[in-house]
Amino acid sequence: MEVGIVGLPVSGKTTLFSTLTGQKVEMGYGGAGKVEVHRGVVKVPDERLDRLTEIFNPRKKVPATIEYIEVGGLDKEQKDAQGFDPQFLQVLKTTDALCVVIRAFEDPILPHPEGSIDIVRDMQTIETEFLLSDLSIVENRLERLEKQIKKAREEHLTRELELMQRCHAHLEQERPLREMEFTEQEALILRGYQFLSAKPLVVVINIDEKDIPRSEEFLTLLPEKTGVKVIALSARVELEISQLPEEERKIFLEDMGITEPALNKLIRTSYELLGLISFFTVGEDECRAWTIRKGTPAVRAAGVIHTDLERGFIRAEVVHYDDFIRLGSLAKCREQGVLRLEGKNYVVQDGDIITVRFNV
Repeated sequence: MEVGIVGLPVSGKTTLFSTLTGQKVEMGYGGAGKVEVHRGVVKVPDERLDRLTEIFNPRKKVPATIEYIEVGGLDKEQKDAQGFDPQFLQVLKTTDALCVVIRAFEDPILPHPEGSIDIVRDMQTIETEFLLSDLSIVENRLERLEKQIKKAREEHLTRELELMQRCHAHLEQERPLREMEFTEQEALILRGYQFLSAKPLVVVINIDEKDIPRSEEFLTLLPEKTGVKVIALSARVELEISQLPEEERKIFLEDMGITEPALNKLIRTSYELLGLISFFTVGEDECRAWTIRKGTPAVRAAGVIHTDLERGFIRAEVVHYDDFIRLGSLAKCREQGVLRLEGKNYVVQDGDIITVRFNV
């Protein structure tokens, strides 16, 4: 799963990407006509996997992961003249979710391109570009559909025309497509268009270090919206935290009154916003968190581990993490009846510990 990190110039998106991935990325403006893209895989922090690893002491621990993509911003003159570069938007279309970094910190050395800090204005600037990109695609598709229907009035074309007309009306009201409700069939039709305003969105308000104690106040500056999560953090401070040795990191967090790095919350929020959950496999060889979408049946989850397990699926032995920790061992879970056998249609829950019985 990919999350695209975007933001206006000097918003701190590159610092955030570097902190998330551990990569040293050169900061600054991209050259005209050039869209820089950086990629990095990030481990999803999960205290449950840490605890299971302590208990089973396996040779290997494998956490769930998310890939983050940082897309270089455009200089102010280019944005004003042409809107966001089509190449820039095209890279974002291939992602599963978007992370928009909004600047809320002052820095006289790196002034804001607009000359002032305004969270609402900057968010509207980016959202408007996403809406205009989607509106352009919808209008082009409507034009082609109307021509096709004149030649052959086929049912699937008529259905798509009606769907695109609904989307067009919604976008013209300056409302993102993620706020609309679609049937499974409609969602399938729209998936190929990779609409930006339909993607889940994490907004990161990048604040000053001095504002960390009141970070919650920044969350109220943007209205609540469907499919949008807002987080306030200081990318610079998070970068400092990530570079500290473990013991010094704990002391630093305690001194600042922080329970955990805000970066962990951002990663988990990205994971949840994508509609993802984790189930676990445990043992002496390996403790691993596996990523699936909410609503995945056991047989499909088995296929994530290995295709042979899906093909030869018989039953799944399942116990939830909470029950396992409460009772302390798989043997006690079996005795108490909370370790149970489930069939292929069982919907896997976040935190399930699973052993697949199969025969190939």
